[in-house]
Amino acid sequence: MPFHDAATDLTNAPEFAGLPLGEFAFPGPLREQLVAAILDGSKTSTTCTLIEFEVEHEELPRPGQREVVIDSAGRGVAVIEMTEVRTVSLADVDLQHAIDEGEGFTTVAQWRAGHEDFWHSAEMRHAMGDPHFTVDASTLLVLQRFKVIAQVP
Repeated sequence: MPFHDAATDLTNAPEFAGLPLGEFAFPGPLREQLVAAILDGSKTSTTCTLIEFEVEHEELPRPGQREVVIDSAGRGVAVIEMTEVRTVSLADVDLQHAIDEGEGFTTVAQWRAGHEDFWHSAEMRHAMGDPHFTVDASTLLVLQRFKVIAQVP
């Protein structure tokens, strides 16, 4: 269901006012890749570490919750609705979730390597306030499945 005013930033659209922002990765090439995958429908799931919610003092998402997806410029480009949220250990991420992240992963091992690179990056360690932040097989993750309910055409 596209939003019909292409010049409008969805963060300013009255029907979406007050929705939390959906920020995928950090601003830059990876965020743009992930936003494009959301918009083309190939990305229907995402993953965060549970500790990220604790560090940010945010509640866990829940099914039915909506977010405005923003691009690297902070412009709202889509609204997504959570359809499933579950908490699992890194060791228990399944192949379908990995594939549905829309990043081209064809095995859980590829998915894990890509995500560990991100979680162990300087940007992530800075965001976490821990220069030695790391994940391992027992790290708890929040797996989210979503659908696009509106987007700027």
